[in-house]
Parts: sequence; structure tokens; C-alpha cells
Amino acid sequence: MILLCILLAASTSARAQGNARINGKILDHQGKPAAGVLIRAVKAGEATAKEARTNDKGEWRIEGMATGSWNLEFLKEGFDPQRMSVEVTNRNPPIDMSLTKAAPAVDPNVELQEGMQKAVELQKGGKIPEARKIIEDLIAKYPPAFRLNAYVASTYEIEKNFDKAIEHMKIVVEKEPADIDMKTYLAELYSMKGDKVEAQKVLDSIDMTQVKDPTLFINSAISSINAGKADEAIATLDKIYKQFPTQSNILYYRARAYIVAKKMVEAKADLEKFVSSAAPDARELPDAKKLLEQLKDVK
Repeated sequence: MILLCILLAASTSARAQGNARINGKILDHQGKPAAGVLIRAVKAGEATAKEARTNDKGEWRIEGMATGSWNLEFLKEGFDPQRMSVEVTNRNPPIDMSLTKAAPAVDPNVELQEGMQKAVELQKGGKIPEARKIIEDLIAKYPPAFRLNAYVASTYEIEKNFDKAIEHMKIVVEKEPADIDMKTYLAELYSMKGDKVEAQKVLDSIDMTQVKDPTLFINSAISSINAGKADEAIATLDKIYKQFPTQSNILYYRARAYIVAKKMVEAKADLEKFVSSAAPDARELPDAKKLLEQLKDVK
């Protein structure tokens, strides 16, 4: 048994051995001899490689090869790798070839910025689908640049295709759940679509302490007031007033919500605070004064 294993091993190691040889000459992209090119030859079905390097004249040779099909690879730093399959016989013509200079590596950030600039220019010219295609191609090429889906969403928003806009914004929000701006935009898209329920779900998931602009939340509360959902509006306005205590118009809208909820004492208190603190040109001020006059006897 031991002898048999030794014979099998010897037979395996000798598979790629023979008396055939191949040779050739390699030039660089300028037609000059390419020195130091690594040539790797592997017989089909085997793993062990025979190797050689070109000399200063670009010449190379590999000897001791068995006849049959071989896979060749030509490698040199700064040049594209070249590969070919050859049928090795006892007499083989020279394999002469030229290398192709490798294209310089492209900085992804540069390509992304250039693509974005081009897309913006196309968008300004009214070519929305063309602008979107550039960004979609960049996302496909550079998946980590998933935030560009927000731009794609904005192009669909322009076309009033809110379903597609939401689809792309959800990609961003799912990957960046802590990004308040992205969540706010997603809620805004739901609102534009008319899906107030989903918009509110997104708003409810936002950490109010991170919000910088309460406008969308105020608009959501107004929608709730108009729909007769006073308690929802009051809850939303309570949260944003804690975060933005100097934005007096929140008091006005909360007062309107209290009126719908028939909580006139609370409504009167908010209206009084709003009227005393609002700017003279506040657009809600005239209506607030009228409401306060109507509630003057409330105690």
C-alpha cells in the first residue's frame, strides 16, 4: 500500500512534465521590450504552475512541459493582465504579444461628485429622467453611496411619482434610521402623497430632541385638527412646544386643537400666551384675537 501511494504521488507530480517548451517576446504599450513580466503556465486540470520572467529584451521561455492544453497568464504591475489558452505540442511557434497600460484608478469620490454635478445641470435643464439615470448608475456602481437615493427620490417628487420617491427614501431611512433629515423628508413625501397615517408613523419615530425645524410637525398637527383628531394634534404640539418653547405659533395651533376637543380653558390660556408674545405681523395673530374675544367669558 505504501509503495502504491508513492507511485501515485510520483505519477501526479510528473503529469505536467515533458520535453515540450514554449517561448516568446513581450513588448510594452510603447512597443519597447517589457522586462520583468511574470508568465504563469498551468496545465488544464492541474494546479501547479510553471513560471518564467522576461529578460531585458522582453524574451521568455518555459521548458519541461507536457503536451496538451495550458492556461497562460502574463502579469506586470501597471499593465492589464493578459490571459490565453494554448495547445502545447512538441513544436510551438513563438508567442509574441504587447501589453496594455492599465487605466489609472478612479477616486470614487471624484466620480460621485462629477456625476452629481452633471445630474444637477441636467435637472436644471428639465431633463429629469436623464439626471436620475446618472445617479442610479452611480448607486449601482458604488453601493455604499446609498444616500444618493435621496436625490433619486427628489426627482420622482418633481414628477409627482410619490410611490417611487417613497421607495427610494425608505432605502436611506432603513440604513440610516437615526438621520432625522432623511426621516423628515420621508414623512413629507407620505404627506404629499396624502397618506397621513404613514407620515405620522414616521414622525412618531423621530427623536424630538434632534429636530431642528418643527414645520412638518405643525403641519401634521393641523391635518389632525382638520380631521377632528384633536387629541393627536395636542399630543404632537405638546412635544414640539417642549422642544421649541419660543416658537409662539405652536400655542395658537394647540389652542385650535383644544377648541376642537372642547377644552376651552386650555384654549383660552394658549391664546393669551400667543397674543402676548407673537410678533405684530404674525399671520395667525388676527384670528387668535377673534378666538380670544369669543372665549373672553371662559373661566
